Formats: sequence, structure tokens, C-alpha cells
Amino acid sequence: MAVSPMAATPIGRERQVDALRRLVEELATGHGSAAMIEGEPGIGKTSLARAAVATAHGTRVQVIWAVCDELSQAFPFLPLLEALRAHPDVPADEHARICDLLRADPGIGNRMDVIPAATEQLLSLVDDVCAKAPTMLVVDDLQWADAATVMTLGRLLRGIDQMRLLVVALNRTVPRRDDLLALRRAIEPNVFRIESLDPEQVEAFVAQLVDGVPGPELLELAGGAGGNPLYLTELVDVLVRAKALERTDEHVEARATATPSSLAAAISDRLEFISTPTRDTLRVAALLGIDFSVSELAVVSGSRLQDLLPVLDEAILAGVLLENGSEMAFRHPLIRQCLYDAMPAGVRAAWHRDAARALADNGASAERVARQLRPTVEEDSAGKVVDAWVVRWLSDSAPQLVGQAPQVAIPMLRWALNGTAPGNDVYDVLSCRLADALFRVGDPTNAADVAATALLHVKRPDSLVDLHWTLTQCQALAGRSQESLDPLRRALNAPGVGPRQRARLLVLIARAYRSLGRVDAAGRVAEEALETATEAGDRFGMGWALFVRTIVHGMRGESELALPLFDRALAVAEGDPALADLRLILQINQAVAFGVLDRYDDAVRLAERVRDGAQRAGNVFRLAQAHCVLGELLFDVGKWDDALVEIDLALDVSKDPMVDCFQHGLAATIQLHRGDPDSERHLKAADRYAEKLGARICRPFAMARALQKEQSDAPAAALEILLDGLSDRVQESEDTVNMLADAVRLATTLGDTSAAEAVVQRSAAMAQDSTGPHRRAVAQHCESLLAADPAGLIEAANGYRASGRPLPRAQALEAAALIFADRGDMSEARNLFTDAFALYSKMGAEWDLSRTQATFRNYGIRRGPRVRHRQARRGWEALTPTEIKIAAMVAQGMSNPQIAAQLFLSRRTVQTHVSHILAKLELSSRIDIAREAGQRETTHVVS
Repeated sequence: MAVSPMAATPIGRERQVDALRRLVEELATGHGSAAMIEGEPGIGKTSLARAAVATAHGTRVQVIWAVCDELSQAFPFLPLLEALRAHPDVPADEHARICDLLRADPGIGNRMDVIPAATEQLLSLVDDVCAKAPTMLVVDDLQWADAATVMTLGRLLRGIDQMRLLVVALNRTVPRRDDLLALRRAIEPNVFRIESLDPEQVEAFVAQLVDGVPGPELLELAGGAGGNPLYLTELVDVLVRAKALERTDEHVEARATATPSSLAAAISDRLEFISTPTRDTLRVAALLGIDFSVSELAVVSGSRLQDLLPVLDEAILAGVLLENGSEMAFRHPLIRQCLYDAMPAGVRAAWHRDAARALADNGASAERVARQLRPTVEEDSAGKVVDAWVVRWLSDSAPQLVGQAPQVAIPMLRWALNGTAPGNDVYDVLSCRLADALFRVGDPTNAADVAATALLHVKRPDSLVDLHWTLTQCQALAGRSQESLDPLRRALNAPGVGPRQRARLLVLIARAYRSLGRVDAAGRVAEEALETATEAGDRFGMGWALFVRTIVHGMRGESELALPLFDRALAVAEGDPALADLRLILQINQAVAFGVLDRYDDAVRLAERVRDGAQRAGNVFRLAQAHCVLGELLFDVGKWDDALVEIDLALDVSKDPMVDCFQHGLAATIQLHRGDPDSERHLKAADRYAEKLGARICRPFAMARALQKEQSDAPAAALEILLDGLSDRVQESEDTVNMLADAVRLATTLGDTSAAEAVVQRSAAMAQDSTGPHRRAVAQHCESLLAADPAGLIEAANGYRASGRPLPRAQALEAAALIFADRGDMSEARNLFTDAFALYSKMGAEWDLSRTQATFRNYGIRRGPRVRHRQARRGWEALTPTEIKIAAMVAQGMSNPQIAAQLFLSRRTVQTHVSHILAKLELSSRIDIAREAGQRETTHVVS
């Protein structure tokens, strides 16, 4: 909503206005921040924000004003998108791309959540706007904001110290939503609670309204408004319209007259003075929301634009509407609410339905039509009066509506299904999309019920596959994949099922076998699915069948055999939008396979490529997985600072408990090795996610917990955690491999020979068919620890060097050095200790360094001259090469989007790097980085 600048300070709000103006002035110098103005309706929140806007108009700060309302609160991002649409610095194609993403049908098989995907694109858009000029974003009536808008605001707040952005949220004190309370906590201490005016302030406010000194009777009437500025304004307007004010030399007095008993009554009085045609038009406008376009009003009211102009002019003069550029807005939400509530519920529902049909016939988007249909469905929740036109519209628009707003689609689809008999195409479509919508919102139980019921009635083979795809996913999540097998086998012989549908059903059977750990059966069925899909020319079936086959090879430890299948599957998926998600997960798994084979350069390059591809596609689920894989690869090769960046980026977008547990566990492992107290935060977070996972084991968290116990001098507890983490043999992943040597080391230290021998045997089995040096090095490491064989440990260290893994190499060298020291060979022990110390130093593993020094000091061995200095954890010396480069660009005044474009990084990656720079330098803003960089440069020049 556009607002005209108002320079006057609202009476009684001087302190808050001064604080907001300071924030605007700081914004003009580049400091981002946020504020919240809260209070009851009509208390003056908007007036206070307009006073701050007046300050912004006096600087180079630009203003974007977004308005939330009841009709739009279920539709993601609507307030922000409508506010940005008319902004001159927002390219129309970028705005359209976000809208298209929200309205797209992801299709079956695609694990793409459009909400987080659109969030990322919206954040980038706001970042670009702020890069061009300092920006004040006002979000009015936040209490009606949709969850996605609130989440986006929260994301903006997390990086607001890096943006030229001031967020000002206007919020009522009720209802107390959890997400809004969290946002409020993030904004504190800049939360301004607006209270009612006291008697002196009421007198000053009324004096301003009447342009004179109010007399006793007028003040007595004003006292009934409870200090609410809007009520006072409406009350004085009632008196003016009734000609009940009398001006004398001393006072402006109120003559005896009937006064409104409430604010709603005062607003109703204002509306009574409007002509009947204008009032009728305003009722139609109330259906459209607080803001509305004149063109939509013409469509819904059935009026010509030229006939609406005098009506709108009258409404503006009456103080009901405000001009808002090419659109209109109600002067206050309560005015619109009064008009809306005055319509009988049944009449209102019918008007909404008629408005929806008029908009649809005029080519309006599914979201605009659904906004009008939603109240109709709520009014008739039992589906007693199911309009045939509405059902047809829903069956046509359901894919787009489910993709954009599944929470809106669910009750509407249920309502339509209640009045639709089974056995026709419409029933099939509505059932498929309802099951899909329920699955997407995280309700697999009800999604499974809908799919199972619909499968008793559907006739179309494609619908059969669609429903089974949803049902099989739901059962897999519940650990009930066995229940999928018989229905899927029966579906293979259902009437009308052709080769294409048969191939897809076979893929589902293969995936169910894979979930059950029946690797050979999964491989056999996947091969049959591939043959069937190839004969049918079905790329979808071919791609997914090949995907299952790569998984099967991975579960068997045959990563090298999987590589040509990855290439083949990627060629099948190339250029097919329905397989875009599959292509990403194939590349992620291929990067993992490269890592297993110790091809780390290939693995990291591919993981970076798929990360960037997922970012461009807006596929946040795969983006989180790509960050996860890349973080683990970077951890393995000892690039821990870069790994922490990827971990932060994964946690920023992930909604998967396993991914989040994995990332927090990996971060805690790094921080524990470094002796960083931040490890405790990651451990607590990982523990919360581990509880959600139940029996599923998150091995990086197990590694971190074991390391924590060891550091707390509880080696027996550490060993127990590792052995428990190794108990799951469904898939021998790299997480398993990384735990083996630590388990043997602890077991031998504790004298638990049987446990050590069992782990040694397992490591030998895992290395038996491995073609890469890493798994062979692990087996050699474990066997040599048990045998106390320093030569074998040195050989393992060489294997780790060949595979590019510095941490286990340092551990193997340290273990060999300790054996030599115990045998009295101090020269060899010192050399190996020095090499291990250098590796620990390069990674910044402070805890390992301290432990190793303390251990070898007992043998008289200290750091030798060849040891590098330890890596600094704070200050400029702690910055990585990438961070140094970004810090220099920040000092040059470049914005995050500009840095991202120049370094070919994502905006989020740059933002995370800047956050790490701020933490290492112990600074609070980008301006501080520039200042410190300047002082550092001056110091270097002087010295």
C-alpha cells in the first residue's frame, strides 16, 4: 500500500517516533534493523509508521508498504508480492518468476516444496532492492500475515545486519501466534507497545481535530472513546455530520446529540451518509480485501470503469477509501470489516462465489479465484450445496492450487469430493490432488487414508499410479513399506494398465524393497522396470528405475559399478521438467559415490554444481542435501571452515530432521576437535532432532557425542555410543567407516578385546571389495591399533594421504608415535608426532593439539621446528582466503548481491561468509568490517 508522507508527530507518541526516526537515519547510513509497533485496532500504529516514513522521504531511503488481510492470510507471500509488484526497482520478469513458481504443478515424483523455494527467490529480490538504495519495509496488520510471509521476515531479520533494510511490523496484541511471538523476540528491544491516550493527550488530540479548544461537554463525550485515536476521529466526524459542534471565542463545544456507543457504531454512522449506489459498490469492494484494484472491482461488480469513478470519488471524500496508485484501499481495516460483517453470511458466501466466477471468466489466477471461493467453502463446510462450476474449476486448477497453497486446497478439495460421485475423471483428479496436498503439508496418515479410499474407485490408470505413488511414500515414512507390496502387485494387473504405468508401478515396488533392506529384490525389480519403461519409451520410468539401481549398488558397496548408471540416468533425465528433481538427487548421489571412491576433486566439483543448480531451480529440499553432502566432503578433506559454511547454509533451508541432525552433529564434531564452546549449541540441537528420528541412527551425531564423552574423561561411555552407532548394518555408508578406527582405539584402551576384534573384522569386510585407498586404510588402521603395529599405522597414514583425509591420517601418525615412544624410540616418535601436530594445526584442531602435546610431553617430546603455527580462531588471521576476499569487497562498499555476482556464489553463501567474518572479527555490522579493514590497511602502511 502506498502512503503519503505525514511529517506531524502523532500526539502522545513522541518517544516512539523519535526512536523510529533514529532507526531510519541509521538505515540511511547503511545500518539495517527492525522494529515492531503493537497495539489494539485504531490505536495509531499506522500513524506512527507514517511519521517514520516522513523521515525516510527526507533521505534517500525508499519505502515499501505491504498490507496483510484476512482474505489473503492463507496464501503464501501475497502481501510481499503485491507490495513489490509495483516497485520500480523490481524487474517484472523476476516478480513473475516467483509467481509462476508458486503456481506450478511439481508433478509426481518431484520432492520440491515451492514455499521455501519461493522464499529464497523472494529474499534475493529484496536483497537486490536494498542493494540499490536503503529500504524501509513496512508490514501492516501483521496479525493476518500468512506463515510464509512471517518466515520470510524472520529470515530477513537473521541477516539484517548485512542489509540496508529496516523492517517495521505493525501488529495487534491478539491473537498471540507462536510464529509472531518468535518474530517479536527477534526484534526486541525495538518493540513499541502503543497504549491508549491519557486525558491530557485526548484533549490535545481533539483540539487538533476541531482546530480549537474543546469544551467540557465535548471532552466528556471524547472520554467515552477510551483514548483510541481512531474512535476519537470517528466520533468527531459524527458530530460534524450531525452539525452538533458549536464554536465560540473560547471553546469548541458539543451540543446534546446521540453519540455512537462504539467504534463500530461510529464507522456505521459514517457509512450511512454515503449514497446507496456507493455503499453497494463498497460492499463488493469489501469482498476483495483491504486493498483492491479498480479493474477487479469493475469485473466483480459488473460495472464499467467510467461508471465507477464518481462512486469512488464519493467514497474518498467520505473518508472511506484512499487512493493507492493505480489501486484503492480502505482507509482503515475496521471500515472494510464493518461493511463485510453487515452482509448476512449466506448472502456474503453467494457474492464470493459470484465474484470468483467473474474473476475466473476474466482470466484471473487460481490464487485470486480461490480467495473468493474459500469463504464459500467455509460457509458450507459439509458440502451440502456443491456448485458444479466450482467443482469443475477446482479439478482444472487443483495442481496449481496444491503447489501454491496446499492448506487452502485441502478443505476446498474435501468439500468438492463430498459432492462428487466416484467413477469419473473429476473424482479421480480431486482425490489424487487431495492425497498429494495432505502429503505435502506433512499429514501422511490422512494422505494415506484418502489415497487408499480413492484406489477402491478410480478407473484411470494414470490416477492409479498417482495415488499409489503418494500411498507408497506415506507407508515408507511410517516404516510400513511391506504393506505396499501386495497392493502394488495387484495394481500391475488392473484393467487398462499399459507398459508405461506398469514400469512406474514396478519402480514403486523396487523402492519398497529397497526401504525394507531387500537389496537383491530391489535390484531385480528395478531391472524389470527399466526394461519395461525402455520398451514403452517412458523416460520417467527409465530415470527412476536407473536411480533405484544406483542405490542398490551403493547399498552393496559397489560405487564404481554405479558410476555408468548415474551417467545413463542423467542422460535420460536431461531436459525433462518432470525429472528435474530426479536429476538433482542423481547428481547428489553421484558426488557421494565419487567421495566413497576417494575422487574428492570430482566429488566436490559435482556437489558444488548440484548445489548451484538446486539454488537456481529453487528446489530447497535438494539444496539442503547438496549442502549436506558438500559439508561432509569438505570435512573429510580437512577444509573445516568451508564445511561450516555449507553446514550453516544447509541448516538455513532444511526441514528434514535427519539432515538437521546430521549437520548439527558434523558441526559439533568440528567444534569439539577445535575446543570451541559453540559445540554445545550444536549438540543440543542435534539431540532435539535425534528424538524426532526415534530409532533411526544419525551417525555424525553419534560421533560428536562420543567425542564429547571422551573429552569428559568417559571413554567407556564414548565406546558404547560408537558401538551403538555401528549397530545398524542396513547400509555401510561413509559415516560408518569414519567411526571404526575410533571404536577400536577406545576398545583397546579400555581392554575390551572382543569389541575391538569385532570392529576390526567389520572394517576388513568393508575394505575387501573397495577399490579406493580410504577403506583399505581404515582396515589397516583398525588392525594395527589392535596389534599395536606402528608400521601398519604408518601404512594406514599413507593410505589416508592418498585418499586426501588429513584427520584420520593425523590420528594414525599419533598412534604410531605413541607406540614408538612407549618402546623408547624417541627419534621416530618425535618425527611422527611433528607430522601429526602439523596436520592438527592446519585444521585448527585445538583439542587434539592440546591432548597430543600433553601426552608426548610426558616423554619429553615437544613441538619441533618444522611445525607450523596454529591456525588462529579469532581476528583477521582466522579468515579463510574466501573470507578475506569477501571482507575486502565489503570494505569497498559492495552489497551481498554484487559480491555474489562477481564471485559466482549465491546470495546466501555470501551472507553466511559475512556472518562468519563478523563472528571471527567480533564485529556487529558490515560497516564495522569496512571500518576495521580501513584501520588495518592504515596500520600496515604506517608500519
